[in-house]
Amino acid sequence: MALRKINWNDPLMRAIKAFNSIGGNSLTKEDLKRQRSAMDRAGKLAAPKGDVSIDAFKVQEISCEWIQPEMARNPQYVILYAHGGGYICGGLGYARILAAKLALATGFSVVSFAYRLAPEHKYPAQLEDGQAIWDYLLQKGYGASNILMAGDSAGGNLVLCLTQRLLKEDRISPRALLLFSPWTDMSAESPSYEEYAEKDPVLTHSYVCSVSQAYAGKDADMADPCFSPLNGEFEGFPPTFIMVGKNEILLDDSTRLHKKINKAGGKALIDIEKDGWHVYQQLPLPMANRAMKRLADYISSEIYEN
Repeated sequence: MALRKINWNDPLMRAIKAFNSIGGNSLTKEDLKRQRSAMDRAGKLAAPKGDVSIDAFKVQEISCEWIQPEMARNPQYVILYAHGGGYICGGLGYARILAAKLALATGFSVVSFAYRLAPEHKYPAQLEDGQAIWDYLLQKGYGASNILMAGDSAGGNLVLCLTQRLLKEDRISPRALLLFSPWTDMSAESPSYEEYAEKDPVLTHSYVCSVSQAYAGKDADMADPCFSPLNGEFEGFPPTFIMVGKNEILLDDSTRLHKKINKAGGKALIDIEKDGWHVYQQLPLPMANRAMKRLADYISSEIYEN
């Protein structure tokens, strides 16, 4: 399905776009309330309604959900999934969209978590929450080689940073990473910001700069690897599958990540959807269904055939 055929007046499309429509460089309480409400609405509209079971639980004070496919389940593996939303929005309802799709596509259980949000909580609160869930899964008896990590947009940033932290601490990294339009470079200086500015139906340069400041602080060096994992180390990185839309300003964040992992001796594959945009897999579209099938094929080749 070509991008030009998408009806952005559809309620779901409006909800998806609404949470990424901030202009300027400030996030007022009204902005945040509107965006967070739009994300909740998107979750209710887009999350798969059947074929998965959902169990709520907490790790410390972090609200989580354990999502399992009702059929064709492989209990040996689990996916730790971090939702997107620019680090300022999102919760379990919104996370349920891709968490359920991941469970159905892979047959694995998926654990999603509501990490603390900026600007109320700045870096490294979100990363600390992610590591708490990682440690929880290890305590539950999963070996690192049986845990995959997945994330979209800011969630992709989180799992990349967490993987780099684990490797820096000489800990075992996840079995694989599954990334949807990952936000890898907060400096926001890549050519794709200008090249695809008119084509991207969701993101804007001003929005990306606004949320990066809300997360890291106005005086932060956005190129620092703790904010921009693209500038970090990739030696010993796990196999990584990157999915990105051709029509998004974060395209270079994915293509450059793909090159860096492989240059460091890792094994990264990139899937560029020519008609796609930022995290298009969330929507109930044939294009999104085909993308999840390609992800399932990647899991089969990486997990079961190696």
